[in-house]
Amino acid sequence: MRTTRSLLAATLGAVLTLLIIPGTAAASETYPVPWTLGAAVPAQLADPGGAPPGSNDWSCTPTPEHPNPVVLTHGLGANQTVNWQTFAPLLANKGYCVFSLTYGTKDGVGNPDYYQPGGLLPMEESAVELSAFVDRVLAATGSSEVDILGHSEGTLMPSYYVRFLGGESKVDKYVSLTPLWEGTTLLGLSTLYQHGSAIGLDPVVDGALNPVCESCKQFLQGSDYLKELHSVGIFAPEVTYTNIVTKYDELVVPYTSGIANGPNVTNVVLQEECGLDFAEHAAVAADPVAAGHVLNALDPSNPEPVPCVLVTPLGAAY
Repeated sequence: MRTTRSLLAATLGAVLTLLIIPGTAAASETYPVPWTLGAAVPAQLADPGGAPPGSNDWSCTPTPEHPNPVVLTHGLGANQTVNWQTFAPLLANKGYCVFSLTYGTKDGVGNPDYYQPGGLLPMEESAVELSAFVDRVLAATGSSEVDILGHSEGTLMPSYYVRFLGGESKVDKYVSLTPLWEGTTLLGLSTLYQHGSAIGLDPVVDGALNPVCESCKQFLQGSDYLKELHSVGIFAPEVTYTNIVTKYDELVVPYTSGIANGPNVTNVVLQEECGLDFAEHAAVAADPVAAGHVLNALDPSNPEPVPCVLVTPLGAAY
């Protein structure tokens, strides 16, 4: 009887794993897929700034099923290690060639032996780094286009590459987690900065902020960076966009800043698809509900049901 109960329990556990955690039980998988932000801590300690599991295999050959390599672009203050412990192995397990980089680091901010935050340079400069990285990926894989999966700043910075640096001909699908196409009004900072500019305080504010983070002011609603993007149009006609946002985003304010209209744009509000998803801004990078939408956006010809599971604000799925 005890053996029977154990067998039933093991079987039930396996079934629940298949239902709750998409993709982690497939026989062809190589890498564990952690559905928690906590996975970033041991990964960073073990290999500070290192490529996340499943990424940056420069001998990877794209398959006919997934001909486009996927380039991962992290958020402000993050790096490739901490941002992509979930999505890099997930995509690699699904048969994609996955590549990631840490961009926009500043001399004197952080320590590469411990933690080197990225995304701190002006986004125009980071876009130049991305351009060179994409060219390297295309040369290594023999592909003609890449797909981009970005999070936070990693959604906004590549737009400059696409619109101003020739990326439109090299990017096919552009998938964004917690984008902010209209910027953020977090804590009223955008209004304060605009008022400060009106009375000539730009040198004071920039002098205090720029030594640490030159991109920070570019996120604010009404920034010069956003005005330049909007002057030509955020979305390139030849690129397919998917925006995935959360109502519980505490950094993109309002969260609807990530929603846009267009014939080549699809918007996903996670809570409208799954009321059990309480992921906030960072947690979307370890969210199985968001992951289901990402996989369908990257492979729209073979959509699969998106799971609806309980996701906590800190990115742990149950």
